[in-house]
Amino acid sequence: MSLFSEVPAAPPIEVFKLSRDFREDPCDKKVSLGVGAYRDDEGKPWVLPVVKKMEKKLHEDIDKNSINHEYLPILGLEPFSTAATKMLLGTNSKAIQEGRAFGVQSLSGTGALRNGAEFCNKMLKQTVFYVSTPTWGNHNSIFLKSGFLEARKYRYWNNESKGFDFEGMMEDLKNAPENAVIILHAVAHNPTGIDPTQEQWKAIADIMQERKLFPFFDCAYQGFASGDLDKDAWAVRYFADDRGFELFCAQSFSKNFGLYNERCGNLSFVLKSSDNIVNINSQLTVIIRGAYSNPPAHGCRIVEGVLNDSNLYNEWKESIKIMSGRIMSMRQGLRERLEKLNTPGKWNHITDQIGMFSFTGMNPDMVSYLVKEKHIYLLSNGRISVAGLNPSNIDYVAESMNEAVNKFQ
Repeated sequence: MSLFSEVPAAPPIEVFKLSRDFREDPCDKKVSLGVGAYRDDEGKPWVLPVVKKMEKKLHEDIDKNSINHEYLPILGLEPFSTAATKMLLGTNSKAIQEGRAFGVQSLSGTGALRNGAEFCNKMLKQTVFYVSTPTWGNHNSIFLKSGFLEARKYRYWNNESKGFDFEGMMEDLKNAPENAVIILHAVAHNPTGIDPTQEQWKAIADIMQERKLFPFFDCAYQGFASGDLDKDAWAVRYFADDRGFELFCAQSFSKNFGLYNERCGNLSFVLKSSDNIVNINSQLTVIIRGAYSNPPAHGCRIVEGVLNDSNLYNEWKESIKIMSGRIMSMRQGLRERLEKLNTPGKWNHITDQIGMFSFTGMNPDMVSYLVKEKHIYLLSNGRISVAGLNPSNIDYVAESMNEAVNKFQ
C-alpha cells in the first residue's frame, strides 16, 4: 500500500471550480460571473496600456543590463513598497512625514495578509480575529493557518434590507475582547459591495479605540472602486492620521493594475513611533525567509515604475476610471433591466453597492437554477462579478435572473 493511500480529497475551492466548469461548458450562451477579474466590453481580459509600456521598458533595461534576475532582498523592492505605502496613505500623510509608516513587499494581498497575521500572532501574541459576515473566502484560512486560535464574526450584511447592518457590527465590536484583530475591508467590501459611510467609519473607529481593538485593513480595490484613489483610501487614512491608530493594511495590485498572476502586493504598517521599525523588519525577515525567502520582481517593478513616473501615473489613473466606470455602467444596466422586467423585489442595492462585486440577494435555489439551467456561473451565496457583464450578455443575464426569482422567490 502506498504511503499516500489514505490521503483524502480536499473539497474544491468554489470560485476556481466555477471557472473550470465554465471553461468545460460547451454552451454558446454561458456567462462567467464568478472570478473577480476585470473584463472589457467584449468579455476579454484587458492588459492596461501603462503595463505594456512598463514591460517594454523592463525588456529594454534587461538588454542594457541595468536590471537582471538576481534575488530581491527578503523584504522586497524598497522603492515599490515606499511608493505603494505613499499611494495608500497619501502624499500629505503625517505618518509618512514622521517616518513611522513603511511597507514590505508581499505575494499580493493574500501574502500580505499572511505575513501580517503571522507577525500579529507570533510577536503581538494575538489569538482572536474578527471577520465580517460574510467576508472574502480566504480570510479565515489565512489567519487560522498563521497561528490564530479563534475566528469570530461581526455582523455586516442585512439580508432583509439588502444593506449594511451597522447596528449589528457596532454591537459585536463592543463585545470584542481587548487586543482582538479586526479585519476591515478598506473599500468595495467583498462580497457585498457595501461600504460604511464616513460617519459610520468614525463611529467604528470610536468603538475600536474604546475597546483597544487592532485594525487590519484589506485593501484590494483602491482606485478600482470609485475611480478615485484618494476617495477609496479614505477609511485607512482616517484611522491612520485623524485617529492615530497603529494598523496594518494588506494591499493588492491584482485588480487596479490587472496584474493577477504577478502576485504583487504590499503590507503597509502605521506605527506610533519609528523606533520599532528596525526590530519589526528583522522579525518580518524571519517570517518571510521561512515562507518563500524572496518575492518576485517583475510585477512590482511594473507598479513601481508607474507610481514613480508622473506621466505613466496619470495615464494609469485614467485606465482606473475606465474600468470602474464600465462596472458602474453595468450595475446600472442590470438594475434597469430587472426593474423593466418587473422582477419581484427591489433592486436598488445593485447600484448602491460599489466595486467589482454585487451581492444580489438571490437564494441557493435561484443560484442553482442559473448555473445548471442557464449556464450563468456565480457563487452559491449569490455574489456576481459585475465585471463579467457586457453589452452582449447583460440582457440574457437579466432575463435569466428574472426567471430564477419568479420560480424560487
